[in-house]
Amino acid sequence: MRVLVLACLALGLSACTTLTQEERRAIDEDTCRSYGFRPGTDAFAACLQRIDLDRRADARANRAEFDRWASRPAVIYQPVYVPVRRN
Repeated sequence: MRVLVLACLALGLSACTTLTQEERRAIDEDTCRSYGFRPGTDAFAACLQRIDLDRRADARANRAEFDRWASRPAVIYQPVYVPVRRN
């Protein structure tokens, strides 16, 4: 039961953080405007491009970090009890 509740909670929280492409673009444009770039200029386009390239680089780095841990073999250790013989 706890697992089901935790799974539903995780699913609900993950839905809150997902942005549509339009929302992400609007945030990126606001960011570039806050830096002082004007829409329709080459500098504004370059700003948007840098933000996109940074986002892609972060995604690659996160994927590489996950792959590094996921590709290691799992080592399972289980102690084995060996009784001591007494003569």
